[in-house]
Amino acid sequence: MTDTPNARLTRRTALTLMAGALATPALIRSAHAQGYPERFITFIVPFAPGGPTDVMARVLAGPLGEVLGQSIVIENRGGAGGNIGIGAVARAKNDGYTMLLTSSAYVVNPSLYKNVPYDYKKDFLPVANLGSSPNVFVANPQAGIKTLADLIKMAKAEPGKLSYGSPGAGTTPHLAMELLKKRAGIDILHVPFSGAGPAMQAVLGNQVPLASTALPPAHPQIKSGKVIGLAETGATRWFDLPDLPTVMELGFPDFESETFQALFAPTGTPQAVIDKVSKAAISVLQRADIKEKLAKAGFGVIAQGPAALQAVVDKEVPMWREIIVSSGISVD
Repeated sequence: MTDTPNARLTRRTALTLMAGALATPALIRSAHAQGYPERFITFIVPFAPGGPTDVMARVLAGPLGEVLGQSIVIENRGGAGGNIGIGAVARAKNDGYTMLLTSSAYVVNPSLYKNVPYDYKKDFLPVANLGSSPNVFVANPQAGIKTLADLIKMAKAEPGKLSYGSPGAGTTPHLAMELLKKRAGIDILHVPFSGAGPAMQAVLGNQVPLASTALPPAHPQIKSGKVIGLAETGATRWFDLPDLPTVMELGFPDFESETFQALFAPTGTPQAVIDKVSKAAISVLQRADIKEKLAKAGFGVIAQGPAALQAVVDKEVPMWREIIVSSGISVD
């Protein structure tokens, strides 16, 4: 049977309408991305206020909002070593108005927890690697611990008596102290908090004699003498803390450990949005005044885009898995 002209026209019209319907979501996303941002953007920080991730977010938010032309709101959702906040962003709408500003917990948690509320391979797109900082061990002045050697000596004399606070189970400061415990053969009780801010408050209030955190929240307290810096985990001494030795200097080789801060977006966020935010963030981080502010807070600026951040994720997930397995570290 031969198609009539009307039948061919009807079929062609149907195919055209079908193609248009399939293309519409992509066109909508493209149009949306061109006008982005049209309202405020939320950065979810998966830790309590006052910690390094929160500090990075608040230093970045103001000038980045100015570049993008909209305000950036910081929302702290601490708990479960960062899993609560990370999981919230994994389930967020992928329109570019909710993003995750997180620490190295993002690459550590998949190996540390039996169940994590996100899939680091599928749920997120990298936006920018912002900066990093070494971890640091500090003591309350009333603890009678002035050096790392003092800590080890006291811990060996009374196993299990000392305790230390960390930003949470599975954070790199927690893993750094657990690695020290294993390497030094000591037993110290771990007390996890919902972020570095609460952990530092606990050591300042002598609720715990020791803390292990990333450098930024401890930096002003070490400078002021409110806590004693015992050692830091960088490759070299921090530029304005010349009396604070590295752990490697003190007899523990291959002990370099840093906490990165990075920006991610839910999978499906338009690439044009990712590129716009990434370019804007890098431009802000490259400013001399921002670099100086972050350096004084204890951060080294990285300022790299999506591809470089993805490379870090691909490298560090297996790296931390190996450290966790070999050290026998676990989270209940």
